[in-house]
Amino acid sequence: MLGAEANLADDDVEAHEPKVCAYIACSVDGFIAGPNDDLSWLPQADANAQSESGAIGFETFMKDVGALLMGRRTYDVVARFEGPWPHGDRPVLVASHRPVDSVVATVRAVEGSIVEMVGEARELALRKNVYVDGGTLIRQTLDAGLLDEVIVTIVPVVLGRGHPLFAGATKRHPLEVLEHHRFGGEMIQLVMRVVKET
Repeated sequence: MLGAEANLADDDVEAHEPKVCAYIACSVDGFIAGPNDDLSWLPQADANAQSESGAIGFETFMKDVGALLMGRRTYDVVARFEGPWPHGDRPVLVASHRPVDSVVATVRAVEGSIVEMVGEARELALRKNVYVDGGTLIRQTLDAGLLDEVIVTIVPVVLGRGHPLFAGATKRHPLEVLEHHRFGGEMIQLVMRVVKET
């Protein structure tokens, strides 16, 4: 009986293996921000809202996140948001060669290869998920084979130009769609697993 319990515990650990994830919205033409970091096209949705169809709201996603790795440009945009810091007391590593004017004590700048930075974020996450945020960092993590899951919410708008999500990746990356949902009325959310090379 003890052996069976041990196996169940092992299965439970394996089922909850921490992941490196991206959670982001993009336009139909693949931009995550318009020119000059314009985000006015994003719907003003309640962060706790979750579609009846099972879409993953931001707060629900963040419950499994232990640490963030964020691009400098993304950090500068988020730091200007009105209201409280959206990431609570989770450690936030900002990939930057310049010092970070931190809005909270849990934010600090990091340098190094994408492998080193993701590794540091994994350690800080304490066996929870790592959230990678920012187009350049998402592409680097994907190209390095370190990204496990991508949750993209597609907003029905064509921006024409801006900051791309995946354009600039150095190679082809097959994705497996695990779930798809309507979200917030007009948006579509895709939950995708990155198919790793064997």
